[in-house]
Amino acid sequence: MSASPEARTVAGPVLLFDGECGLCNRCVRLLLRLDREARLRFAPLQSPAAQAYLRAKGLPTEDFDSLVFVPDWANADAAPLRRTDGVLAALRLCPGTGRALAAVLGIFPAAWRDAGYKLVARWRYRIWGEWRPRPLARPEWTGRFLG
Repeated sequence: MSASPEARTVAGPVLLFDGECGLCNRCVRLLLRLDREARLRFAPLQSPAAQAYLRAKGLPTEDFDSLVFVPDWANADAAPLRRTDGVLAALRLCPGTGRALAAVLGIFPAAWRDAGYKLVARWRYRIWGEWRPRPLARPEWTGRFLG
């Protein structure tokens, strides 16, 4: 994986998301608030680090309709999770509300969850629009994003 030096040194879970999607960015900001232990890192799917990861794993580099959860960025053998499996994995890392949401969503079969995910993915730009960059609520969150 030929990513930036800081991306290569990251260990732990990383969530790859559509950096141009209004809904996706709002979800990332929610996860930043829920993840009080700061375990999750984030990278837009369009970023060099994410693109290098996707190429290395043989995943589509132009499909921004699906988030990718990387359980351990430093472990090349860790299998990525996509769509709702990735959402659940990210939520399970967040104490309290995050874990509760994961428990509720986890009740539904993956096929149902993913059908709902694909439906939302199809309409997300029409409903939430394109993301207009704005400062993060807390400056310390900036360091949780890979380039």
